Parts: sequence; C-alpha cells; structure tokens
Amino acid sequence: MRSRLFALVDCNSFYASCEKVFAPEWEGRPVVILSNNDGCVVALTKEAKGLGIKRGVPYFKIKNLLENNGGKAFSSNYALYGDISGRVMTLLAGLAPEIEIYSIDECFLDLTGIEEYPESYGFRIKRDVWQWTRIPVSVGIGPTKTLAKAANRRAKARGEGVTCLDSPEAARGLLEETPVEEVWGIGPRYAAKLRRRGVETAYSLSTLPDRWIRENLGGIAGLRVARELRGESCLELEDIAPKKEIVCSRSFGTPVTKKREMEEAVATYAARAAEKLRSQKSLASLVTVFFYTDRFRKEEPQYGNTATSSLMEPTDATGTLIRTALALTGRIFRGGYSYKKCGVLLSGVIPAGERPLSLFPLPEAGKERDVSSLLDHINEKWGRDTLVYAAQGVSSQKWPMKRQMLSPRYTTVWDEILTVRI
Repeated sequence: MRSRLFALVDCNSFYASCEKVFAPEWEGRPVVILSNNDGCVVALTKEAKGLGIKRGVPYFKIKNLLENNGGKAFSSNYALYGDISGRVMTLLAGLAPEIEIYSIDECFLDLTGIEEYPESYGFRIKRDVWQWTRIPVSVGIGPTKTLAKAANRRAKARGEGVTCLDSPEAARGLLEETPVEEVWGIGPRYAAKLRRRGVETAYSLSTLPDRWIRENLGGIAGLRVARELRGESCLELEDIAPKKEIVCSRSFGTPVTKKREMEEAVATYAARAAEKLRSQKSLASLVTVFFYTDRFRKEEPQYGNTATSSLMEPTDATGTLIRTALALTGRIFRGGYSYKKCGVLLSGVIPAGERPLSLFPLPEAGKERDVSSLLDHINEKWGRDTLVYAAQGVSSQKWPMKRQMLSPRYTTVWDEILTVRI
C-alpha cells in the first residue's frame, strides 16, 4: 500500500477569480478587491501585481494607476465568494476520501490509497474544478501536509498548476530552493533565529538536530515541522473545530450619531452572530456589545465602551440575542458622538447537544428557537434578509459599510441572477 499522500488545493486570486466567473471580460486585466468601506486592496490579480500594486494599499492611491491601465476595482462581495467557495469544497469532497477545509480558498485532500498516479490526479483535480466552477486552482502534492503546502507554493509561483513531490529527491530539490521563512509553521521570529544560526533554506532546517529544534523552535510543534519536512507525516486532517467565540462587527459607511441607528446596527450584527452560532450547532451564554468613535479624528470628542450580559439559559435564538444586545446598547450609548464601529460578541459557547437542563425553563425559549429555525429556512431558500426582525431596520439604514463597486450576488439573490439573452 502506498504511504501517506496529501494534496493542497488553493484557489488562485480567489476573490478576483469569483468576480471574473460572471464577468469574463476582465480576464487577463488588472483587478483588485477592496476591503470594507472600499478602503484598501485586500486581493488582486497577477496583472495588478505587475503594475506594482500591493495588498493593503489604500484604494485612492492606486485608483488612477488602475484605471489608466484598463483595470477594475470591486467591492468585497462576501455572499458571492462564500457561495462559490462552498461549491468548490463540495466538488473537492467528491474527489478524495477525506478533506480538511483550511480556509475559504484552501483545502487539504487525503489522496492515500488512490490508484491513479499522483501528478495525473492533481491535473484531474485542477481540470474538474475549472470545468464545474471556472475557478483556477493550484495543486501541491506531497507525503506530508507541510510538503504539500510547499509544493503548492511552487505550483502557483511557476504557473505550472500542479507540483508533485513523488520522491525524496524531488522533495529535497524543492526544500533546497525554499527560503526558511516560507516554511508553513515558521513565523518571522523563528525565521530570524534560524538565519542567525546560518539556516537559510527549508532543507537546512530539516537537517538540524532534534534537540536543538525542541529547545529553540517551540518544542514539539517545531519538531513536528522538521519531521514533516523530512517526509514523516505528523499532521492529520482535522475537522473544523467550532469557534469558542463568535464576533460580528463592521466599520460604518457613514458615522453613526443617533441611538436608533446604533440599535439597528447592533441588532443586525446580533442576528448575523446568531446565524453563525446555529450553523456550527452551538449555544452562547454571554453577549457583549461594543462601539467606539474614530480615534484618528483628534478634533472630535472620543468615546468607546463595552458591556456584557449573561443569559439565563444558553441559547442560539436570534430574538433573545437581539433583545439582550439592545439592552446593553441602551446601557452604554452616549449621545453627542460620531461612532465609527460597533460589534456583537457571543461567548460562553457550548455544543447545542450539551444544552443544560433547567428546573425552571423559560416558557418562550422553545418558540424562540422555532422562529429562528424558520428564519434560517426562509433566508436560505429566498436569500439573506428576506425575513428579518424589525429591530434591524428595513430600507432606511444609513450606517452599512460603503460598497459602491459591488457586483451582483449572482448565486444567492433571485433578483440578481445573471440574465442570459439567446
């Protein structure tokens, strides 16, 4: 039987690729994706990188450069990106016995036992994902997750699409070319320490004595990295652990000064957090609300505050969480300030299956859960926010973040589905 074999599938320029799925006219042209309120560049294509644009640069600084070179900026369309990510991951789940979703655009596959030659299978993965989603991916294959990660980096850098480390010689050749700071699990501090010792490459790291690694690179964690580089599989695929805290917050598109506007924002973020809580089948027992002004506006009065409340019973019910969050808002809100940001944090999170029994259960708890389930069902079928609580506001919201270059939510909102003329 073949030894362990892993693949890391990474979507290329994922956010920009999602936009180009429905706007293919931007293929081969510089495209950037902007952060909340269209502030900074958070993702970009290789063509945009070729213009000297870097991730994190404020949009206003590169706006003219981008437009003068026939480029395009998009506001972050999280609904679109999340839905396409789900489609990619669902497809990958059918191509391997076991997968681990590492991030919105990365996924590890366990290819152990697959009879087809690994490199050929890597190209099959790449071809199938492109055929069914039109998202380009790079595939790195190796006997450990760390080597698969390194192989993926080469596949992406060289434009080959697939790199397979199918022999010790192939792995060593790659590690000798890989700077030590690019090793998965080696941060800047450890990389600096290694360079002071004269360790420049991933291969040199793999040859260090185990004792030195344990004493200088974080003990067992550092030793695990070195052994993975040597081809010894130490990291298994993991299920995504439920989050112990769930936070939902955004900077406002325009400053909030009125209590009613703040309440709408807090209610909306409480509802979003409740959705996330239910999606991971958890309950929360603590609710925290926070908001603050813009500390960079020195000429304006400054204020910020946080308030926390415990719940009588752990819950995932949107109505209960909104009411608690609004009560906290009323406790700490102060007029006369221009608020920049607010958020809701749910903590004390436990699995829903561990709901504690109560001698005096709240009579309305069951109804609240039923309403929340109905909300999820309707909004999943007809699109987010088809049905919301009145406390979230309706059409008069002035506080949502600015997204002036937002593309349609082609796959999640009926009214924005692409129209095809035949």
